[in-house]
Formats: sequence, C-alpha cells, structure tokens
Amino acid sequence: MTNLAIFDLDHTLLDGDSDYLWGQFLVEQGRVDGEAYERQNKLFYEAYQAGTLDIDAFARFSLAPLAAHEPQELHQLHRGFMREKIEPRVAAGARALLDRHRRAGDTLIITTATNRFITEPIAALLGVPNLLATDPEMIDGRYTGRITGHANFREGKVLRLREWLEHRRIQYARSTCYSDSHNDLPLLGFADTAVAVDPDPILRAEAERRGWAVISLRAA
Repeated sequence: MTNLAIFDLDHTLLDGDSDYLWGQFLVEQGRVDGEAYERQNKLFYEAYQAGTLDIDAFARFSLAPLAAHEPQELHQLHRGFMREKIEPRVAAGARALLDRHRRAGDTLIITTATNRFITEPIAALLGVPNLLATDPEMIDGRYTGRITGHANFREGKVLRLREWLEHRRIQYARSTCYSDSHNDLPLLGFADTAVAVDPDPILRAEAERRGWAVISLRAA
C-alpha cells in the first residue's frame, strides 16, 4: 500500500503562477490583444488571490487562445514559454522535496486548477508522473475553448482526486498535501497531513490555528 504526496503547482512547486505567466507570454509574443488581455488576466489573478474567482468565466478567458491557434503552433509557443517563464521559476527547494517523497516510495501527484495544456510539460519537467489539472476540450484535433469534466479547483480538487483514486483502484495508507493557497483548504482538509508552503495570509492563519506545518521552498 502506498502513501500519497500531493502537490499544488503554482506558488508551491513554482515561484510564480503558470497560468498568469502564460498570459503574459502570449502578450509578449503578440498572440493576443496586449493591453486588454493583460488587464483581464490581472483581474482574474487578483480574484483568485481573494478567493472570489469565477472558475467558469476564467476558463472561457484562458482557453480562448488555445481555440484560436493550431495545436502545432501552440506546442511551439509552449517550448519557448517553458524556457523563458517556467524553468527559471522552479522553486529552489521543490526538487529536493519531490526527491524525498520518491525515495520514500510515495505516489507523487500534482493537482492544479491551471489547464493541462500549460501544466503537463511542467509536471514532466519536475518528473511527476501523475497530473490532475483542468482539462481543455479537444474535438477533431483542435481545442474548443471549453473545459471537459469538472474544473480542478477548490472542492473540485477533492472530487477529481477521489475519482482518480477510484478509477485506478489505488489504496493508500496516508496522504500529505502541500499548497500555498487558501483556495486549497478543501484539499488540505482532506489530507492526513497538510503542509502550508510559502502560504498566503489566510492560509498561514488557518495553518497556525490547525497546527499544520509551514515551510518555504523558495529559500531552500
């Protein structure tokens, strides 16, 4: 029987938000209307931080560029995105923490609200084989701009994790979850052991109240 090591991605294993950075990258590459897109991207990011994000509205916004471009072009863009925006932002202590759980024989899972197109190469970069992400719909080889299934956000992370475990018939002894965000309180509450990583103020206060460990991966 395995143990689960469950990791949020943005501002946890990464020192930054991959969804927001992808939006910035698209602006810099001239692939979207720069000023308007950057303004809306910032508003959604602030709503996420405040815990007021409308995930369906954000999905429509963030997936629209996928529907507007050919998949081959998107993958080429993503390679540049990884080089410029993601590789420099892997948190200093992320790989050591992942390696510790690998050595213990744990099942490693990244769970993120950010869509799978953006995050699948990031999970591969970090050597994590299991990824739960918001899944963009694809029909006839092209993205539609819609999501399929439940958004992997807030309570949806617990729902998607339960479905994933049931589908694979995985039985586990204990689970440890790492996150920076109060948006992940449902998931942290689900885990046997919750760890707040460079937490936002709301999560820090909740971690102190519940006696959860608080760590930093940025200064490792």
